[in-house]
Amino acid sequence: MPWLIYVSYFFGGVFLTNAIPHFASGVMGRPFQSPFAKPPGQGLSSSTVNVLWGAFNIAIGYALVFHVGSFGIRDWDGAGAFGAGAFLIALFSARHFGRFNGGNQSGHP
Repeated sequence: MPWLIYVSYFFGGVFLTNAIPHFASGVMGRPFQSPFAKPPGQGLSSSTVNVLWGAFNIAIGYALVFHVGSFGIRDWDGAGAFGAGAFLIALFSARHFGRFNGGNQSGHP
């Protein structure tokens, strides 16, 4: 499998995982940080903006995973690339959004 397919799966994992907090917050009617807030990534965007941003992330993630190559969840290489992207954006998001939403209460950066 060409390495570009793994890059696609990696970023598919990034986009699909990034969709979760935006879409869920929006569906619950809660504002949440988004790239469209002021300042970007720190201020709050409306629930409607977050549903739209989450849906956009789902569409891009879906295209990257299921329309590039032939992704199979039992394929260790492809699933590993997807999982690595999902894990890294989840870890980044936990630390970044934790600063604004009480998830980083230990006082450490």
